[in-house]
Amino acid sequence: MTVPLNGIPLRNQRDLIAELPDLGYTDVWSSESSDADAFTPLALASVWAPTLRLGTAIVPVYTRGPATLAVSANTLAAVAPGRFVLGIGSSSSVIVEKWNSIPFDEPYKRVRDTLRFLRSALSGEKVTQQYDTFCVDGFRAGLTSDPPPPVLLAAMRPAMLRLAGREADGAIVNWLSAEDVKTVAPYVHGGGEGKEIVARIFVLPGVDANTARAIGRRRIAAYLNVPVYRAFHEFLGRQDGLDKMWRAWSDGDRAGALAAIPDRVVDDLFVHGAPETCREHIERYRSAGVTTPVISVLTSGNPMPAIRALAPR
Repeated sequence: MTVPLNGIPLRNQRDLIAELPDLGYTDVWSSESSDADAFTPLALASVWAPTLRLGTAIVPVYTRGPATLAVSANTLAAVAPGRFVLGIGSSSSVIVEKWNSIPFDEPYKRVRDTLRFLRSALSGEKVTQQYDTFCVDGFRAGLTSDPPPPVLLAAMRPAMLRLAGREADGAIVNWLSAEDVKTVAPYVHGGGEGKEIVARIFVLPGVDANTARAIGRRRIAAYLNVPVYRAFHEFLGRQDGLDKMWRAWSDGDRAGALAAIPDRVVDDLFVHGAPETCREHIERYRSAGVTTPVISVLTSGNPMPAIRALAPR
């Protein structure tokens, strides 16, 4: 389940998070954009529901310095030994450049270098290293956990997916259909056996098709016009479904861009319908190669009725 839960103040979510294991949920995964930071909701969940696995999906590698990122990860890993997974990624030019005024340069190298640094730093090694995109001189973590937390990479296109399989413990994927998993998974598994693939899946249980598609169209227009996400869907072969939206958006026609998104694209990327139908759709992601499907409930108001309805059977 994605945390923090939408529609409820974070400070009021204790009982709701504590209920998740009884419903059959095993993990909670955070993110970091314009809402909560990635670590605080997981720190709370580690106390509220001490059996849940905790994961970041994802922490941007640009917005924290390498040593600060290692310290944050080591702290949460020490609080929840054996239950924390660190997911990192490049994020996007919007978050990195427009919101944080940091150049979004060489994202592949920055993610690769951060991963290599973390492998050493999370193990307690002293790091003095000139990487391609930054330099670390004499850092050693004062707090570590044994074993160190796994590190997953947010990945969309072949080079990053291969890196996730080759040097990380797996990949975190987003904004893809169940069928798309069959395209991306082989790149990760090419790096060896036992790689985890985490996928965040947008779900609107019990919402009528027209409403669900309207919500989906707004999110598609907001995200898939960002260059990294557009490139991902070009790689997946979705040009025929999205070209008209991309052209309208480029021309400044926001209403035309929304109208140009076909129902089939929304239905591929957003799970909606009766709860049983949603559970069956989510299971298709697992059958296609996702090891950890992470649900993001998009219904308005209190999400717990939807979360209970979606609970694993």
